[in-house]
Amino acid sequence: MTDRVCVGAIAGAFGVRGEVRLKSFCTVARDIATYGPLTTEDGSRSFDVQLTRPGAGALGARLSGVASREQAEALKGTTLWADRAALPALPDDEFYHADLIGLEVVDTGGVTLGRVRAIYDHGAGDILELLGPRGTLLIPFTRAAVPTVDLAAGRIVADPPEADE
Repeated sequence: MTDRVCVGAIAGAFGVRGEVRLKSFCTVARDIATYGPLTTEDGSRSFDVQLTRPGAGALGARLSGVASREQAEALKGTTLWADRAALPALPDDEFYHADLIGLEVVDTGGVTLGRVRAIYDHGAGDILELLGPRGTLLIPFTRAAVPTVDLAAGRIVADPPEADE
C-alpha cells in the first residue's frame, strides 16, 4: 500500500481567471476538496482546492497558486494525490484501486494468472486488467469472479468466467 492515493485529475482550464476543470475519482465527487492539500504525483507541487461550481463530468475549482487561464491549462492532465491518512476508512469488502495495482492474481487452483496492471470503471462495474504469462486478461471485479482479495498477503484469488472460443 502506498502512503498517497490518486483522487483526481485536472482536465483543463475553466474560464479565464485560473479556475480548472477537476475530474474527481472519489465516490462523492465533491469530497476531493475535503482531503487537505493535494499534491502532484511526483510531489513537486501542492494545491489547496476550493470548489467553485459543478460542471458536466467535472467540477470547477480554484487551486492555490493558479491565477490565470494559461497556468490552469498548463496543468491539464496532472493527477492529484491525497495522503492516505486523510481518506476515510473503507468497509472490509471495498478497496482503493491503488491497493490492488501490482497484486498477484491466482486462480482457485493456485495457478498464477498475472498481476493487476490497471482497474477500469466504464459504468457497469470495475474490470481488472491483468498482465500474465498468457498476455493480457480482463476479469470483472465482482464477488463471483474475484472471491478473495487478501491485501496482507498481496494476493487476489480469481475465478474468471470461461471465455467463449
